[in-house]
Amino acid sequence: MTPIPFEARRFRSTAAYYAHYRVPYPDALIERVSERAGLVPSDRLLDLGCGPGQLGIAFARLAKASVTAMDPEPEMLEAARSNAAEAGVRASFVQGSSYDLGQQFAPLAMTVMGRSFHWMDRPATLAALDAITAPGGSIVLFGDRHVSVTPDWHEALRKLAEHFSPERNAERERRRGPEWTPHEDILLKSAFRNLERIGIVVERSLDIDDIVGRVFSMSATSPQALGDRVAEFEQTLRRELVALSSTGTFSETVDVNGLICFRP
Repeated sequence: MTPIPFEARRFRSTAAYYAHYRVPYPDALIERVSERAGLVPSDRLLDLGCGPGQLGIAFARLAKASVTAMDPEPEMLEAARSNAAEAGVRASFVQGSSYDLGQQFAPLAMTVMGRSFHWMDRPATLAALDAITAPGGSIVLFGDRHVSVTPDWHEALRKLAEHFSPERNAERERRRGPEWTPHEDILLKSAFRNLERIGIVVERSLDIDDIVGRVFSMSATSPQALGDRVAEFEQTLRRELVALSSTGTFSETVDVNGLICFRP
């Protein structure tokens, strides 16, 4: 099992899109995870691979946790700082990655990761977190699973990504292929091998601008990855979306969830 090569600035150019267009984490999910994990005010929480800070800000706002948010991308950290100020919460922001985990973060009551664990050396990250997590502490992997999309635009996107960004798209497809080890299998071989999942199913309505924004938030189809073909890509994507929905409206049903990982 070879991890995807680390690139500190993989998500450069996506910060402006990420917070606005990715599927949000419902407050009710944050509250239920906090309760199940036994998080109490002032507990130390690390938002690892924080991006623009949605999770860390939510836990600081709803659970009153003492949050440190870490990401290797400076643009993401700047967005996270701005979003925290707008939300009226306090948090610490550190530029770094899972390779920089150490005793400076200990003792952690919880580490949260939002759609970021797959970019890491997963066994090494879990071992590093084991060394700095307090007894009774936990790791929570947040993500989402699309139950249905109408009309379904994902296949059109896959073909465009393969054409316009073949190398980045190949990495994305690798994570969907048979050789990719699921997170759960990695976790079951780690210290954090007692697993529970809490999910909330939401229905959402999207327009074409929403989909384009989400697509630009992805590493395989970010403005940086597309380079001087970004305008051509966007025009082609918009044409494909209009062909799928003459009204320009789409719906999705999404299971937004947190996989809570405890030690035995």
